[in-house]
Amino acid sequence: MSTPAKTLPGRYYTDPGIFQQELETFFCQMWFCSGRAEQVPNPGDFYLSEVAGESIIVTRESAGAVRAFFNVCRHRGTRMCREEHGKFEGRIQCPYHGWTYGLDGNLLGAPHMEEGSFHKQDYPLHRVEAEIWAGHIFLNMASQANPLKSQLADLPDKFGPWGMEDLRRYKSHAYKVKANWKLIVANYNECLHCPMLHPTLCRITDPMSGDNETPQPTYIGGAMEFRGAAQTMSVDGKRRRDYLPGLSEAQRKRVLYYAIYPNLFLSLHPDYVMVHRLWPRAVDETEVVCEWYFHPKELSKLGFNGDDAVDFWDATNREDWEISELSQKGIGSRAYEPGPYSAREGLPQAFDRMILERERQARRAIAHRGG
Repeated sequence: MSTPAKTLPGRYYTDPGIFQQELETFFCQMWFCSGRAEQVPNPGDFYLSEVAGESIIVTRESAGAVRAFFNVCRHRGTRMCREEHGKFEGRIQCPYHGWTYGLDGNLLGAPHMEEGSFHKQDYPLHRVEAEIWAGHIFLNMASQANPLKSQLADLPDKFGPWGMEDLRRYKSHAYKVKANWKLIVANYNECLHCPMLHPTLCRITDPMSGDNETPQPTYIGGAMEFRGAAQTMSVDGKRRRDYLPGLSEAQRKRVLYYAIYPNLFLSLHPDYVMVHRLWPRAVDETEVVCEWYFHPKELSKLGFNGDDAVDFWDATNREDWEISELSQKGIGSRAYEPGPYSAREGLPQAFDRMILERERQARRAIAHRGG
């Protein structure tokens, strides 16, 4: 009989050095989900994305493309934009010496730099790669980033029927969770804990139902089915909205739960989509933003109310955050040692293997550069 796989050693959840390396590996070298295209609907609209100690300006240029830049002036390195979101009046200006940039990042004006050896074209804002998939804005800080499609693999075809690019946000909740980001990912990807933690959820769905997809290098996930007459995940399982228009009969009868590395959870329901974005702030702290998206036709109906879904998942979220914080506390004990995974915890196991493999790749890359 083979020895069961075990959870990661405690240092992966408590060591600030490992945490910093993970930020570099996952958030500085991979595409991560930053927000939604509807946050910057018009030229000049912007929001800031703060991750791995970096501040990134996400805006829409005059030609309509979404652009992203490090929030760093090319003159003295000053952080230019301080508001979390807003609108540029056709330009981005540094508050220190007045260097001014276009929405495309090109330097337009640099006071007192008229010397013949100075050329404005040499000092554009440092660019961050930005691409949009299904309404989600992804960013990549790597100096040589592969196209987003290489990281998404087959997900655009798999999730196309939900038409996420057409959905609009109804509500957003932000949570501060005192736990390492990997504990939150692992918790999302198994439901063996559901009978203990989520009795309301278990009245709507069977935690042992559905199936998991074979883990992929850049994502893991699977599906769950409804119990009895339930038709959606809400406080009572009753569907009060039309099905999303692109779904087949089979897709209307289950919910898909996928974690797309490093920071996006997609929960695809028959009548709405729930999104979680994870923002690691410290080795033992993660900000989680959860948003609910509905079809515009539903949102425009007189008396629309999606709180049956929001309230259900807000309660479930809080149950998950509490147990994740308890896990963080326990793992910090000198008594902690890795515990065995069950055969039904294949997705958390796959996530751990991915973490270790990425760590090995990062070490090899460092060794290669040193050689």
